[in-house]
Amino acid sequence: MSTLPTDVLAEAANIARGLAIDAVHKCSSGHLGLPLGAAEVGAALFGQALSYNPSDPKWLNRDRFILSAGHGSMFLYSWLHVSGYDLPLEEVKNFRVLHSKTPGHPEFGETVGVEATTGPLGQGVGNAAGYAVSAKMAAAHFNTAEHKIFDQHIIALAGDGCLQEGVAYEAAAFAGHFQLDNLILIYDSNDVTLDAMAIKTQSGDTAARFTAMGWDAVTIDGHDIVAVVKAVETAKKNDNGRPKLIIAKTQIARGIPEVAGTAAGHGEGGAKFSDAARKGLGLPAEHFYVSDKVKTFFSGHQKELAAKYDVWQKTFAAWSKANPDKAQLLADAVAGKVPANLLDLIPEFPADAKIATRQAGSDVLQPIAKAIPTLVTGSADLYGSTKNYIKGGKDFEPQSGTADGRNIWFGIREHGMGAIMNGIAYDGIFRASGATFAVFADYLRPSIRLAALAHLPTLYIFTHDSIGVGEDGPTHQPVETCSGLRVIPGLDVIRPGDAEETAGAFAAALQKTHGPTVLLLTRQNIPSQNSIPVKTRREGVALGGYIAKKETAKLDKILLATGSELQHVMKASEQLGPGTRVVSLPCFERFDRQPQAYRDEVLPKSCKKRIAIEAGVSGLWWKYVGDEGTIIGIDRFGISAPGDTVMKELHMTADDVIAAAK
Repeated sequence: MSTLPTDVLAEAANIARGLAIDAVHKCSSGHLGLPLGAAEVGAALFGQALSYNPSDPKWLNRDRFILSAGHGSMFLYSWLHVSGYDLPLEEVKNFRVLHSKTPGHPEFGETVGVEATTGPLGQGVGNAAGYAVSAKMAAAHFNTAEHKIFDQHIIALAGDGCLQEGVAYEAAAFAGHFQLDNLILIYDSNDVTLDAMAIKTQSGDTAARFTAMGWDAVTIDGHDIVAVVKAVETAKKNDNGRPKLIIAKTQIARGIPEVAGTAAGHGEGGAKFSDAARKGLGLPAEHFYVSDKVKTFFSGHQKELAAKYDVWQKTFAAWSKANPDKAQLLADAVAGKVPANLLDLIPEFPADAKIATRQAGSDVLQPIAKAIPTLVTGSADLYGSTKNYIKGGKDFEPQSGTADGRNIWFGIREHGMGAIMNGIAYDGIFRASGATFAVFADYLRPSIRLAALAHLPTLYIFTHDSIGVGEDGPTHQPVETCSGLRVIPGLDVIRPGDAEETAGAFAAALQKTHGPTVLLLTRQNIPSQNSIPVKTRREGVALGGYIAKKETAKLDKILLATGSELQHVMKASEQLGPGTRVVSLPCFERFDRQPQAYRDEVLPKSCKKRIAIEAGVSGLWWKYVGDEGTIIGIDRFGISAPGDTVMKELHMTADDVIAAAK
């Protein structure tokens, strides 16, 4: 600390302010408040307190920095550029320009150094908690007494908006309970929100609240670089079982006197004062300016970081040589490798099996978990109902010495679960899955959407998928949920029709490594469709749809169904003549990705008589049945009664299919 170059770091902070002002002014769009207000925080982190290597941005043992307040993206872009990441000045100049590497909010995979797609406030706090979980798991799985290859910290920067969102507190409560002491949250506390001064909408004691949740909290002057560095380094050293909250008191839009410290400083309003602001900050007239002094400092800092990185590389090489099995497991996990023969590892179900697909899912999960040792699973206080517990996998409980546990007890925190799952997935070592009832998908929908946007291979196991839930009634009967999830781009929604299709669904979901998948599983028992070969059912799911029963005469009509309604079209086909074909369509998205020739083979355009049945809203089915087809759906809310009674009352039966066909 005694040799901390505060003069050059202070200059770097003002240069970062200048880059933000210039970028926002150039495109007349963006948010200046945080980049200007937290500039000293950035200087302290990237100039001293963070452990990273711009030449290897995915270094396994780097500190992870997540900008939860993603609207302040120019903060991150400025520091990534100044600190030596492959983000040229030209990209900074192209802030918010089409196809640039500096989009309006940070996007994972689009910009080097961006650890998470943040924008919706509070998500980054949950993502950081997920990263912290992953780091704890990695240390427990891979560190040995002789070699420590994982000891990184997770640092997130959040604002008042993030901490007003409920998802942040779900994640914070989780982090405190599970003693994620590798997690450091810096709260950019500037007493301002977008519309008004923060006192208009909040009056709580943030430090007391976090302390009560099991965190350590300290308040500092966010413009004092020495204080920021000291707070972060102290937090890193203190592995006392408590996450760390650093409340950095700052002035929003610092450097533009006309708007500094006011709500007007949040957005681009201050950009019109750019020339005067630059002069006041001691910057030259040259726009997008970075001084030679700052360039020289960060060049030297990169060498210091690289030297530490090289030491770690030697440790990693020694660890790899001493632990070849662990090294191979880690390499496969990072590469996203999944066994190609997953289906072969899942025992076939008895031909007369009549079980709920949630139970089939539990049976399928066990051999898959053995085949993928880095697969972890969690549930929002519903393991007993969602049945996605990995037997013998232990519970993730760092506070009890089992950070290598594969079962995560999220508690009744669906949104927090989704954001934490994303954080685990962003880290790219462990495969994250989580479960709740399908009707509660909306509680974590923003996180699912971000997983799809960021192409994360998360797996959602949603049970109690229809009105078959029964007596719990319309509040728990998700008639619109399946279709609501299907409209999220990049998300596969699979609703298997029996135990063997469930096996195919799990295998297909885990073999998809570039995007998320939802599995919708039944609460109620449904029969095995043993007239369809096991291989056809299992492999048909991966295709999204397949011919479950082929006509034995000239094709006259096609019956389509998913999930628990597959049994009804199979039964109805027995009375509708030899020209009837049955198509199982468990995943619209996978089917739509198949070649046109295959889709035409399954659903020939020449056959216009088509009937689809699904225990949910009907709207999305028209693209498969056409204008001359018929859809038997549920375009209303459900009823409280036994599941079979509700199904019959709302026309989810084979007799209803037969009546529609005739």
